[in-house]
Amino acid sequence: MTSLRFDGRVAIVTGAGAGLGRAYALLLASRGAKVVVNDLGGGRSGDGSSTKAADTVVREIRDQGGIAAPDYNSVVDGEKIVQTALDNFGRIDIVINNAGILRDRSFARISNNDWDLIHDVHLKGAFKVTQAAWPHFRKQNYGRVIVTSSNAGIFGNFGQANYSAAKMGLVGLSNTLAIEGNKNNIHCNVIIPTAASRLTEDILPPDLFNELKPELIAPVVVWLCHESCEESGSIIESAAGWATKVQITRGSGCLLRKDIKDFVSPEDVRNKWEQVTDLSKAEIASSIQEATMGLISHLETLKHGGGLEADQDATVSSTGDIYTYKNKDLLLYALGIGATTSIESDLKYLYESHESFSAFPTFGIIPALLSVMSNEQTTSVIPNKTFDLSQVLHGEQYLELLKPLPTEGNLKSISSVVDVVDKGKGAVIVHNVDTFDENGEKIIFNQVVTFVVGAGGFGGPKQSSKIVPIASAPRRKPDAHFIDKTIADQAAIYRLSGDSNPLHIDPQFSAIAGYERPILHGLCSLAFSVRHVLYKFANNDPSLFKAVKVRFAKPVLPGETLKTEMWRDNNRIFFETSVVERSTTVLNGGYVDLYSVNTSSSTPIQLNRVDSEELTSDLVFSGMQDRIDADPSLLKKINGVFSYVITKNGKPAAHWIADLKKGKVYKGSATTDGVKIDTTITIDDDDMVDMAVGKLNPQVAFVKGKLKIKGNVLLAQKLKSLTAESKL
Repeated sequence: MTSLRFDGRVAIVTGAGAGLGRAYALLLASRGAKVVVNDLGGGRSGDGSSTKAADTVVREIRDQGGIAAPDYNSVVDGEKIVQTALDNFGRIDIVINNAGILRDRSFARISNNDWDLIHDVHLKGAFKVTQAAWPHFRKQNYGRVIVTSSNAGIFGNFGQANYSAAKMGLVGLSNTLAIEGNKNNIHCNVIIPTAASRLTEDILPPDLFNELKPELIAPVVVWLCHESCEESGSIIESAAGWATKVQITRGSGCLLRKDIKDFVSPEDVRNKWEQVTDLSKAEIASSIQEATMGLISHLETLKHGGGLEADQDATVSSTGDIYTYKNKDLLLYALGIGATTSIESDLKYLYESHESFSAFPTFGIIPALLSVMSNEQTTSVIPNKTFDLSQVLHGEQYLELLKPLPTEGNLKSISSVVDVVDKGKGAVIVHNVDTFDENGEKIIFNQVVTFVVGAGGFGGPKQSSKIVPIASAPRRKPDAHFIDKTIADQAAIYRLSGDSNPLHIDPQFSAIAGYERPILHGLCSLAFSVRHVLYKFANNDPSLFKAVKVRFAKPVLPGETLKTEMWRDNNRIFFETSVVERSTTVLNGGYVDLYSVNTSSSTPIQLNRVDSEELTSDLVFSGMQDRIDADPSLLKKINGVFSYVITKNGKPAAHWIADLKKGKVYKGSATTDGVKIDTTITIDDDDMVDMAVGKLNPQVAFVKGKLKIKGNVLLAQKLKSLTAESKL
């Protein structure tokens, strides 16, 4: 692994005449940085001044072959320190705010001067130096800032009220700088060092003092200053070759009143004080927005009639929504996800009087999705950003059924925004949704991950630890696959189950969002894939379904053909779904967890609208598309639209369109796609392959009745240049 270098970078280190500052300066210079060694040269209480401290460190750096310049200004004159960097080196990339003094007094004895001087050096000094460097950071779209806090700031310390206040103030300063600097690649972090220095020499025991070498902390700070370090807005504690991240946590808390109209009495607080102070379920709020939404969540719960006790783990906006459904809603949903009476075992999803009438498992997403869509707080969780439905894309989905879904009833869902992630060009919003039955029992858990286009750059975290992870399929040939064609009205039917986003029905709205026509709901494509998994590995038994997770990679257009490839690993079925016509993966990272696997289906599943297995001739059509892509001039030579009916055992098994005017070869038919056909060709799967490889002469096949042609027969003779080579 390559070493970390700072060649071409310029760093300012304040208070660099000794201790930690000296260690930072020496290490940066040894790694190629040009260093401004700032030190006023005063005592540890802030009195006096001298050039000796800075000059000594500069001499050390130069003696070791490094480049450095001294600066003797007070940190409250930050612009002068930055000017020293510009005058000597022409730029500034790194600011390490390390300067500090002590004026320890018990709280009752702190004078105004004691208070002001501490705040000037620690807090105002960091503010002034960083502010002077800020416009240069923004202009060059790069900057690294370190501010130095203390455990006295985090926990307090006797006799250091002034020092503790300033050190905690630096934490707030750093957090805000990290947010404001994010869009310009300016990172800011806090270091909490415990090191042997002039500030700690008569505070710490001698043995411990000797082990707390500044040189053991310097590598941590130098890493935080490197261009490859993505950490920002963090508090890092380090001492004696040890380091950790420090974050402020808060408990899950409890409501002190039962209704929004109620008041709170001191007795209410007393009676619930143990819950108020309980940190056993403490969580970390990563932003002020998340922390604020935690409060709003309690208010929203009160507005909806209480019930917070059912969701004490929610960290952000919670709202209770009642979803009522009857048999008819299950039937409509099943039709929307492609269930069909042509598959005998699907009838239990389509007929309310069936002896095994059941809700299809992914119906459990519907109440959760509606709860998320009705959550008024969702559109306000991204700071200074507004967005509408045309910007919102479904990114990932996780569903877990804790028990089989009832076939009718009332379900209560509580949705919570548990994270908001800044992806630069967009934002990711993570909702957790718990759904309860009429008895108050939790029966469904959903996680809805949405991507909001154009809503990034607000300075939030770049990753989330709260998203249920996707999983990669094994690197081997799939254990099973299923091919299933959607219909042109698939989205129109599916939207009747509750997702009425106009993106899936309104051509003008979808055009605004950048699509050629309305797209299919990602959750509809997901349900298709889950059907395929249940067909292949669960004998289409919904009671065997436990959970599903997937990432939505690309949109599906209604009418396209979906191919689900599946890999079994014990009770987990990995899957990936693609659009056959475009050879494009649309769902990835997916898996279905089953309670058990059942592959003992007594009735093979056959679909009338598309074959359930691949045909060898599929490779011929794939080869046709490849040849067109490689040589578009072939289109001018042929200039026709052909419909292929591929048969197997004398029955139609697949339909293909070869549009050699537009250059597209895809599975489809003139009936479903509304394409004007010049020539229709009917041929057996094996014969199509034999013709492609030259084993069967087209004229002979035509005479023997193996090749049937309707329409422009002469046009068909031009196809030889396309079908003569394939991927066989």
